[in-house]
Amino acid sequence: MALEDKVVLITGATGGIGKAVAKKFSEDKTKIALNDISAQKEKLKELVKEIGKNQKMAKYFLADVSNFKEVQKMVEDIRQEFGRLDVLVNNAGITKDRTLAKMTQEEWQKVIDVNLTGVFNCTKAALPLIIQNQGKIINISSLVGLRGNFGQTNYAATKAGIIGFTKSLSKELGRFGVNVNAIAPGFIDTPLTANLPEEFKITVKKLTSLGRFGTPDDVANVTVFLASEESSFITGAVINVDGGLMI
Repeated sequence: MALEDKVVLITGATGGIGKAVAKKFSEDKTKIALNDISAQKEKLKELVKEIGKNQKMAKYFLADVSNFKEVQKMVEDIRQEFGRLDVLVNNAGITKDRTLAKMTQEEWQKVIDVNLTGVFNCTKAALPLIIQNQGKIINISSLVGLRGNFGQTNYAATKAGIIGFTKSLSKELGRFGVNVNAIAPGFIDTPLTANLPEEFKITVKKLTSLGRFGTPDDVANVTVFLASEESSFITGAVINVDGGLMI
């Protein structure tokens, strides 16, 4: 994929998808900046050690993506450490599921702050470096942002917002040679889906053309492709990684 010596920032790196993305980039000798909140520090340290088996240029950076000042400091620290930034993977996200009738204002706002404002904060802070290197921005959305889901008005709103953000930003940055794309995973086998009722899982698999949940690697493979020059004429796209659930 010709990603050797490129620098990629992955937010929410300790989650199922984030970890898989980090490992996949490490196979291409990419320099990796791993981000998560301070509560995940030990998991970040473990991930750095694990990635170090492939290459030695992985570092972790603590920041809450919903806090713009923390994000600004993180990006500056990455610049100081690596000297550049080529790829931004906006992956950090949370859920606080509840029907709207029962949802609190705090539950709504927290999901908006992390999932959507976090994408703004990280992209805004990283933009000068990304433009400088004609880099790539990859936003992890969700199938829920395209079709909605019961009990997830807050989450669905953020993921739909990411799609609109992606399409608009791709129009703004095309003149600089920067590609901006989104990935919309379907049901992926991660800790976020592990506690779903078994009956629901069976129903989803029946509705999915390939008859299974996706794996984090399924998403990671597309992420690395979008970060490479092999996707140089793709921008403003939303790629479904859903096994045919949307068909």
